[in-house]
Amino acid sequence: MSNIVTIESKPATGASAPAPPIAAAPSTATPAQGLQVTEQAIKRIRIAMAKEGVSPEEGGLRLGVMGGGCSGLSYSIKFDSRPRERDRIYDFDGVRVFVDPKSFLYLHGMTLDYEETLMRQGFNFINPNSTRSCGCGSSFSS
Repeated sequence: MSNIVTIESKPATGASAPAPPIAAAPSTATPAQGLQVTEQAIKRIRIAMAKEGVSPEEGGLRLGVMGGGCSGLSYSIKFDSRPRERDRIYDFDGVRVFVDPKSFLYLHGMTLDYEETLMRQGFNFINPNSTRSCGCGSSFSS
């Protein structure tokens, strides 16, 4: 994707339960337990997938975690043409999200949001597993 994407980790607020899923998953995908994607994020993912030529039937958005960054772990977000063998596959209103087993340990309970304001635009990782994040918001520790 040629656009710059801002990724920020925000600890979950309050002790309330996570928001309900945006849409029910089809029988081939994992029900949306442990991962949420907001309506704004779904809209933006659809636009970006169309720009990149990623087929919604075969491909999807890959969310992950990598070692590195100021706080120890960094978020990874990219498009993939198909899921890998051990991926968890989520479906949010026709948008597929792939998460590998290792990353799922850190992303379980997370909400992916998209923010568009006058000051900034980009995806936000609202992660209850994040105990702290760096100033730029692209890395975290748990």
